[in-house]
Amino acid sequence: AIPTNVDGIQISEFFPNVARHMDKLAVVRSMYSTQGAHSQGNYLMHTGYDPRGSIVHPTLGAWSMLHQGKINPALPGNVVISPNSEYPYAGFLPPELGAIPIGDAASGLQHAKRPGWVNEQQYHDQLELASVFDRAFREKYQQRSIGAYQKFYEEAVALMESKDLAAFDIKQEPEAVRARYGADSKFGRGCLLARRLIEHGVRCVEVTKGGWDSHAEMPEDNARDLDRALAALMGDLSERGLLDSTIVVVATEFGRNPEIKPDSLGRDHWAKAFSTVIGGGGIHTGHVVGATDRGHEVAADKVLIPDLHATIGAAMGMPIKKVIMSESGRPFNVGYKGQPVAALI
Repeated sequence: AIPTNVDGIQISEFFPNVARHMDKLAVVRSMYSTQGAHSQGNYLMHTGYDPRGSIVHPTLGAWSMLHQGKINPALPGNVVISPNSEYPYAGFLPPELGAIPIGDAASGLQHAKRPGWVNEQQYHDQLELASVFDRAFREKYQQRSIGAYQKFYEEAVALMESKDLAAFDIKQEPEAVRARYGADSKFGRGCLLARRLIEHGVRCVEVTKGGWDSHAEMPEDNARDLDRALAALMGDLSERGLLDSTIVVVATEFGRNPEIKPDSLGRDHWAKAFSTVIGGGGIHTGHVVGATDRGHEVAADKVLIPDLHATIGAAMGMPIKKVIMSESGRPFNVGYKGQPVAALI
């Protein structure tokens, strides 16, 4: 353990850069999940709901788009960078509220420019002709998914013509800035893109980082990669005056067994006690919430994953208890039955 810039708070030696930003973060050491397998745990952490075969639940980003809408009308309001194949997106909410996926921040938003072999007038004529061909189909089959597809096309065309499209181009950043985030790191590039999108008024951005399933080894390189990019992001948001209006959350689907496996340096899945980090956006920071008995069980102030969702939603200003009916007539809300963690807000 190493000291941080907050007296009494220590973190892993693999996070020396984040240690300098601990005053801007709070550590929740008493997280508890009911799901100890990757797919189910990932789903629960993204939606606040346990998986159910009959319905897909929205992510927090989709909830925010429903309740709060876009900040910058020219850009997508909800973006996910390097999502996995099971990402829930909008769930049962209208599809246009789901996150726009970006595979690698280095490539930006691909296929977002008009083809060189057609001029602007020809391009708009082609779009108009396609709309005429589609009109009868849309009128006959008035389904939400078809309407969402049409809206997506309209927003894509508007974005192609907007100067804000440059927000997706991290190559516009100085080389020294890209190096600070980790120019050779997919996650580092993702965090840099996230900062650029936040600056340009994208409401919700998620950056995914895999490689933590350390059954056979300690993922030291992965941890140092996270340390570098997260510290750069926190520093930039703070220096640019964005941290007070931006909530930063670092979360996993579950933790790791506190007991090192005797035949390796790995640890197996552990859902009964793990940590999450949250800061910015009016969150009470520079302290620790909860405790465990050396990592095995929660000893004080248990925080369930729906509680984390309710906390983030409340801090964002969402009406977390407002009930929304799914198309099947079932009631849902942000964070299910979770309650905001008073020590964080």
